[in-house]
Amino acid sequence: MADNNTVARPYATAIFDLANKAGALAAWSESLGIAGQLLADKGLVEYLGNPAFNNAKRLEFLTGLFAKAGAKTLAGKDAHGTNFVKVLLENGRTAVLPEISTHFEALKAKVENSVDATVTSATELSKKQIAEIATALKARLGREVRIETAIDENLIGGAVIRAGDVVIDGSLRARLEGLATALIK
Repeated sequence: MADNNTVARPYATAIFDLANKAGALAAWSESLGIAGQLLADKGLVEYLGNPAFNNAKRLEFLTGLFAKAGAKTLAGKDAHGTNFVKVLLENGRTAVLPEISTHFEALKAKVENSVDATVTSATELSKKQIAEIATALKARLGREVRIETAIDENLIGGAVIRAGDVVIDGSLRARLEGLATALIK
C-alpha cells in the first residue's frame, strides 16, 4: 500500500495547477492548511469513516466544518473546492489532506522562489538575530526566506536551522557530541 505522501502528491499537484492558473494560491494555501490541520486529528478521520454516513453527508459535514474554520475555498461556495472534496471522498483520500497541504506549500514556495525555515534554539532569539539568520540564509539559498522559531532547551546553546532539505546544526549539543566522538576514537 502506498504511503500518504505518495498518494497526496498528485492531488496536491492538480489543485496547485488549478489554483495557480486562477491566481488563487494564497486562498488555496490557507484553506488547505486549515483542512490539513483539522484532518490531522485521528478522531475526525475515524468519525468520517463511520459507515452510517454516505459521501453526501460527509461532504455536507466537511464543507460546514471548513466554513466554520475559515477554509473559504473548501467551504462549499467554490465549485472547484467542492469538487476537490468530493473527489477526495469518492476515493477515500480525505485522511491525506495534511500531506496534500504540505505538498501544495512546497509547490507554492518553488513558484514564489521562497523557502520556509525553522530555527530551533535553546533560548528565544531577538528580532535582530532572526533578521541576520534570514539574510544569511537568503544569500546561501538564493531564495526568499520565511522564518519560524522554536525553542528546545535540550540544545544547551546555539541553533539548528532547517530550510527545505538543508539542515545546519550549529547547536552546542551537536558540537559536544562531535567532541565526544573524536575523543572516543
